[in-house]
Amino acid sequence: MTLSLYTISLPVLDSALSNLEHVLKKGEAHAIERNLDPEVLLRDRLFPDMFSLVGQVQVATALAKACPFRVTGQEPPNYEDNEHTFEDCYARIARARKDIGQFSAQDIDDQVAREFSLKMGPTVREFTSLSYVNGFILPNVYFHCTTAYNILRHNGVPLGKRDFFGA
Repeated sequence: MTLSLYTISLPVLDSALSNLEHVLKKGEAHAIERNLDPEVLLRDRLFPDMFSLVGQVQVATALAKACPFRVTGQEPPNYEDNEHTFEDCYARIARARKDIGQFSAQDIDDQVAREFSLKMGPTVREFTSLSYVNGFILPNVYFHCTTAYNILRHNGVPLGKRDFFGA
């Protein structure tokens, strides 16, 4: 069996975003059950120089939705970073999943060796589609999804490993 670039990218990203929504819903339910202001969870961060929970959602979704556009040589849609509520976060996740879902396996697999560069801060990084997915997008999306999970867990939300995987 041959793995395709599509198989290792878009379904994996879609699943990660679905799982992110799952842990957010558990966080929202926790806030409601405990009469906590949900904004407290959404603004929390693990350390002052890290993104808040909302920021983690914004970065994870921005990276995930950019993936198929960059791989196919297109400019990804721009999302405003204006989420303030759990509902805003769910809508952003749904939008990213919809953007990812418009690409077929053939769209992605035909681009596996495509070379491109991206300006990231003061540097320019060179990628092939495969190195972009495998060495940049997937690790970063999982980092931000994991950090969102950790923020919620740190705040007492009863999450376990199964929740991270959307169980």
